[in-house]
Amino acid sequence: MELLPAPDAALILGVGCRRGCDDAQLAALLDRVLLAHGLQGLPVVAVATIASKADEPALQGLARRLGCPLLVFSPAQLLRHTEQLSQRSERVFQATGCYGVAEGAALAMAGQMGVERPRLRVTRQASDAATLAVVMAPT
Repeated sequence: MELLPAPDAALILGVGCRRGCDDAQLAALLDRVLLAHGLQGLPVVAVATIASKADEPALQGLARRLGCPLLVFSPAQLLRHTEQLSQRSERVFQATGCYGVAEGAALAMAGQMGVERPRLRVTRQASDAATLAVVMAPT
């Protein structure tokens, strides 16, 4: 049984994607994840990713559409959350220097916002070109 989110909660999205990820595919992944986990309608306070994706148009567009900032973290900052990841990818580590972008970015952002003991509300969900993870934050 999945717990319903508190009415005074907001979402922190951690997102990873391939270069040139399509806006529509990223939006579809977000819609699918929010619907599947009963999170649609909750405000999004941040979209977080790895620094090497800061210029990715689909990520910038997603943050703009949601009306929140796109915040980036270095691989070293994401590595600090390795133990909290639901899975660790050696392939991702070879490409980025961290074991998980979406989950690590969501956890790093939550920590930066002062969320005590942040936990993944939604573990890594994937489409062909993107990954998404969610942490809840109090509003």
